[in-house]
Amino acid sequence: MTARVCGLLIAVVFLLRESTHLDAELYPEKPGMCPSDHLGVRACDEMCSHDHNCPNDQKCCSNGCGHQCMAPYKEKPGVCPSKAVRIGACDELCSHDGECPNYEKCCSNGCGHQCMDLLKEKPGLCPMRFYGVGPCGALCIYDLECPNDEKCCRSACGRECTSPFKV
Repeated sequence: MTARVCGLLIAVVFLLRESTHLDAELYPEKPGMCPSDHLGVRACDEMCSHDHNCPNDQKCCSNGCGHQCMAPYKEKPGVCPSKAVRIGACDELCSHDGECPNYEKCCSNGCGHQCMDLLKEKPGLCPMRFYGVGPCGALCIYDLECPNDEKCCRSACGRECTSPFKV
């Protein structure tokens, strides 16, 4: 190669590197994490280079060979078991809920993180209700259907997600 072609290639590489830094400043990364399970999709094309290339809330994620727009994983509902329930290996066997099968969550085991079954019943007690007072909340059947630490408790509406009394 001639010195002129070599110089031109260096300039292009520098401009690409600078545009990547500008993209990060102008277009911050969208919230959420890329799924780790690529569902067998292995297109080796670069269909995006940054989250801002993707529609709506999709992120530019690795598909194992290239990059493409994917919906970010969502945190699974429910509460992790207490660290004292199960002590596991001091390994990071997962980093987010999206890496765990079915209804398991990525939880601390006291030394690392691993996929664990959710608590069937969340800690705390349902508060005593005065029936007919207040609006109805989210209806439920089991505690696991309620967000965060809320429990599925009886109310005038049937059963609804409610903040518990802590024991």
